[in-house]
Amino acid sequence: MEVIIASNDTIRLSFLMALLRDAGLSPVMLDQNIAATEGNIGMFPRRIAVAVDEAAQARRVLQEAGEA
Repeated sequence: MEVIIASNDTIRLSFLMALLRDAGLSPVMLDQNIAATEGNIGMFPRRIAVAVDEAAQARRVLQEAGEA
């Protein structure tokens, strides 16, 4: 797995996950459980990761959407 983006903005992360899925990729959200531990105060960024062989395509999709 390769992390392609990290953010504290849950709405943006949801959008990016949908964008990547629509492109036929299989993104995974990392660090979701830490949010429950921290009380959702946004101290720890959540990360989106994809398989190593999908990383280049994922970055291209994000760049084309202006989210790189």
